[in-house]
Parts: sequence; structure tokens; C-alpha cells
Amino acid sequence: MLENPPLSGATDVAPYRYAAAVEYSGAAYHGWQKQRLDPIPCIQGKVEEALSRVADHPVDVICAGRTDAGVSASYQVIHFDALVQRPERAWVMGGNTYLPEDIALLWVKPVNKDFHARFSARARRYRYIIYSAPIKPAVLTRG
Repeated sequence: MLENPPLSGATDVAPYRYAAAVEYSGAAYHGWQKQRLDPIPCIQGKVEEALSRVADHPVDVICAGRTDAGVSASYQVIHFDALVQRPERAWVMGGNTYLPEDIALLWVKPVNKDFHARFSARARRYRYIIYSAPIKPAVLTRG
């Protein structure tokens, strides 16, 4: 397991950094990013709430790229800092316990402090599905 020891003299920086992948159906949300106006539901807010419960302290997450309202993601990479070490399984299983059924953590791994979900990304891939027909699809609804 990769260790991230606390930085000497740093009191405002969490000592452990984790990367994770999140999957979600964005149909019920106003996009990834937290909004100033509460209680607008967003993915980032839900993920932060769940990880904060596992960490037992507030956790902020950074994503590789934001999504708009109603947009889903199958492999959104994020990172977060924590004051505590937890096994990878504890982050995933614990986080998923506190997430709604339309959001899931796929994995969580410890990473070096210089890892950044957005700036360390080597590639991004987007897939757009546009349904254009005169009859609405029953299988593409937000169930």
C-alpha cells in the first residue's frame, strides 16, 4: 500500500491523498459541480457527503472534468485528501453505503500527494448518445 506521510510543519493539508472512479446516472442532478444555492442536488455534493462520513471529517473532492445537468458518467476520476488512512475496500464499500443508488464508487486507491485528477489526466473520452425519434424511448428514462 502506498503511504503518504504527513508533511512536516503542514497543519492545514491532509496527509493522505486518494484517487477514485465514480459512476453515476446524472438524470436527477444539476451536474457534477456543487452550486452555491442549496439544496440543488449535484454529484459532487453527494460524493463528498459519503466520503466525509467514511473519513469522519469533511472531505472535498476534485474531478478530472465536470458534467452538465442530466449527464451521466461511467468512469469519472476524482481525488480527495483525508486525515485518516482507510483500506481501499473501506472507502469503496463505506462510501457506496452512503451514496444514493444512482451514484457508485468503482474503486479507491492511495496516490502520491502530487496526483491531481484534472491535471494528471493523460486522456479523456466522451461519448454522446443522442436519441432522435418521434416516439419517446421507454428504456432511456430515468427509472
